[in-house]
Amino acid sequence: MAEALTRLEAGMPIVYGGNRMVTVGEDLARAFEEGDRLVVVQDTGALLHIPSAEWEKAASSIDAAHHAFSMMGTVTEARLATFFNGFAARLKDDRTFAPIALANAGDVERARERGRSTTRLILSDGMREGMIEGLRLWANGDVGRGRVVETIDHDGWTLEQVRSGLGVVGFVFEGRPNVFADATGVLAAGNTVVFRIGSDALGTARAIMTHALDPALEEAGLPAGSVSLVDTPSRSAGWAMFSDPRLGLAVARGSGTAVSQLGSVARQAGIPVSLHGTGGAWVVAAGSADAGAFASAIYHSLDRKVCNTVNTVCIVESRAEDLVPVFLDALHRAGERLGATAKLHVTESVAESIPPSWFEPASIIRAEGPVTEVRTEPIAADRLGVEWEWEGSPEVTLTVVPDTETAIRLFNEQSPRFAASLISADEDEHRRFFELIDAPFVGNGFTRWVDGQYALNRPELGLSNWQFGRLFGRGGVLSGDSVYTIRSRAKQSDPDIGR
Repeated sequence: MAEALTRLEAGMPIVYGGNRMVTVGEDLARAFEEGDRLVVVQDTGALLHIPSAEWEKAASSIDAAHHAFSMMGTVTEARLATFFNGFAARLKDDRTFAPIALANAGDVERARERGRSTTRLILSDGMREGMIEGLRLWANGDVGRGRVVETIDHDGWTLEQVRSGLGVVGFVFEGRPNVFADATGVLAAGNTVVFRIGSDALGTARAIMTHALDPALEEAGLPAGSVSLVDTPSRSAGWAMFSDPRLGLAVARGSGTAVSQLGSVARQAGIPVSLHGTGGAWVVAAGSADAGAFASAIYHSLDRKVCNTVNTVCIVESRAEDLVPVFLDALHRAGERLGATAKLHVTESVAESIPPSWFEPASIIRAEGPVTEVRTEPIAADRLGVEWEWEGSPEVTLTVVPDTETAIRLFNEQSPRFAASLISADEDEHRRFFELIDAPFVGNGFTRWVDGQYALNRPELGLSNWQFGRLFGRGGVLSGDSVYTIRSRAKQSDPDIGR
């Protein structure tokens, strides 16, 4: 009979992946106490220590959310609208928002002191308005909860396929305050939600819960636990959440490595995942590319660093002579707009086309502040998929390829298979590009259109790449109305039918 793990010893062997082994280190052995949990990531052999206190915090929140979900079927559309409108009104009201803004300013200051990126952390006026708009969209939209999506008639009875809530949705994200508004959209589809946010944004999260979200839930009379925050800065709470099989869906947003690990934890617990970690869009300039359209695509894709920012640019060899200078000018202007010097990475195929001045030292704005470094650096041809997490200085990789087909192959082999744009005047080439490129988001201009609220008029919970395989049964934009299940309801008109 299995016994509970009460202690670890340095050097203790741990089997993972069926035929591999890792040993316990001294630090882990000292830290582990009775009541703690050890999660072994079967993909990598990573040993994740979850202290009992963090496990209990996550379990308590999921307990409440699980109980609330059992009552969500009785919640009317009117009460949901009251919640969304109330949440939006509190964010709109300057007096209510003031302590949220103060908390966010404190988070931003502390993050900067630690040399952390703040590009996604700042709760700007634009982000605030986007949150308000998104909540109002949920208040006024029809997400299809309870909708009969198909009816099959039989002799003496009818079968209905009905949209229904999926369950408890667990969110782990690093530092985007707007996720609080976007992700509550899952309530509209009959789900409940548990959040865990990174330490950089925890003060903002607490303030949003206290001053806007919790009061809106109470005003609407939604079940207690419908939305809850696992209030701890410890990453282990996220591992605990994603180990709980009561989650109907695990959603992770943040850095690629952390998101990948969280996804592994959830998958081995049998929980469906939606991962939003690695991004970086590609732009391909074909032989028939219009120089002006190409320049605009680059410039408008570099206004800030987010997942849909252009990261890698491929120019076909026949157009390198005239389009490389166009690219450099657009990149330079994008940096000027942000008050910064742009950073460039180039493969050997294009290095000789770059003016010598671009290889001189320059002041590049990093998360820790301005840093003097070489403005242009070489990059190996097999590292085109590296995503540049830039802070103030736009950062891009440039390569020259023989043809569009080569660019497509490189994208499919090296990129996180997220977003791609083709600049071409040839409609047949666009058709072939769409057929061959392995990406959920494909365009013919700037890449920053890849956004649920901007493109679909629906607040997004995240944008999925195809790095871990194509998505089943839905598109790459995860939104509140895409988190549902189908239930079957039989209605007999003839009580005497049988098989």
